[in-house]
Amino acid sequence: MKTILSFIMASAFAITLPAADTNAPANTGDAALMKIGALEATSHYDQMMIVTGKVAQVTIRPSVTFLNLDQPYPDSPFAIVIIHGKSSYFGDANALKGKSIEIRGKITNYHDKPEIVLNSANQLTVLDFTNATSPGSAPSMLPPAKSPPSSPSTNGLPEIM
Repeated sequence: MKTILSFIMASAFAITLPAADTNAPANTGDAALMKIGALEATSHYDQMMIVTGKVAQVTIRPSVTFLNLDQPYPDSPFAIVIIHGKSSYFGDANALKGKSIEIRGKITNYHDKPEIVLNSANQLTVLDFTNATSPGSAPSMLPPAKSPPSSPSTNGLPEIM
């Protein structure tokens, strides 16, 4: 009798619990992150997201590399920042120009513009990498690293920072 009563009480308790919201992202893994375009990033400051866009401009400075999505600076809706201590993780950043990419990370507000600072190679995925060595293979993060340019590329634009 005690077992039946326990079963009935447990069943009643389970029935009253709400089902988990299947539309809300969980807190673990990339599958849980919401994917947005670069223009939507201003609505998601301080949130972990996957931001997609096309690299319109690569600017290499002595201490930092900027990737501007969809349009060149200053009209770019989203910037990706690679501090040069981490740049060796990403290979030749210039090879990303014109590529569609995904960036995973926390969107921050820098001078009223959204950006993600990259800390590891797994935060960046090239979506249309066409130089893969074998057909049907998964896209690489970036082409193999090349030696750095002899002088930083300024792209003829003013310093951002």
